Amino acid sequence: MTVPSESWVERAVDRSAAVQRSRTRIANQVRLMLDAARRLIRDKDDFTTQDLVVEAGVALQTFYRYFASKDELLLALIGDAMTEACDRWAEAAAELSDPIERLRFLITAPLERFRDDSHDAAAMRFIVGTHWHLHRIFPKELAEVEKPFVDLILAEINSAADGGLLHPRNPEWDAWLVVELLRSVNHYYAYAAKTDDDLNVTKENLWQFCRTALGVRG
Repeated sequence: MTVPSESWVERAVDRSAAVQRSRTRIANQVRLMLDAARRLIRDKDDFTTQDLVVEAGVALQTFYRYFASKDELLLALIGDAMTEACDRWAEAAAELSDPIERLRFLITAPLERFRDDSHDAAAMRFIVGTHWHLHRIFPKELAEVEKPFVDLILAEINSAADGGLLHPRNPEWDAWLVVELLRSVNHYYAYAAKTDDDLNVTKENLWQFCRTALGVRG
């Protein structure tokens, strides 16, 4: 059993009225609920708080010790999934020596989740379905949740710019706008019928659009 991302552990601990309890125990209880939520969204479009506590094997009062509402849990779930995905993408990108290739990988890798109707695809459909709902309630917190991916893109834009490989207009804004574009593409493919060939064509066109916008040389 893994420990959830530290930022969300801190949030859960700070909300707890029993902070004197073992931090490891608190982290594990939060992890039980996040993992239970992930299992539930693989099998259904929605779930109730009662479904969650039954699946996690915790009491309802344990849930409310750490989360004020189901929406807060969903925000934590998206944050946890984003942190995990960014760690995985960053590790894979680190094997590439060229910052332009790293940037291309980071921009196109998220679409791989939609191949073969995998569990990742089911999770993405759920996230897309709840994203705008959460955006209305937690706009600043949702931006914080998505910041790790923006930071990954920004780091590679800056690395390529330092090497004279591209000429961004404004790296911070460019990174944010690239991620917003990727979100729109991901939202489309979460529900649209597609084939592997469709995804390959989209990945190539997405990259060509971004490389032109970022001023990639050559």
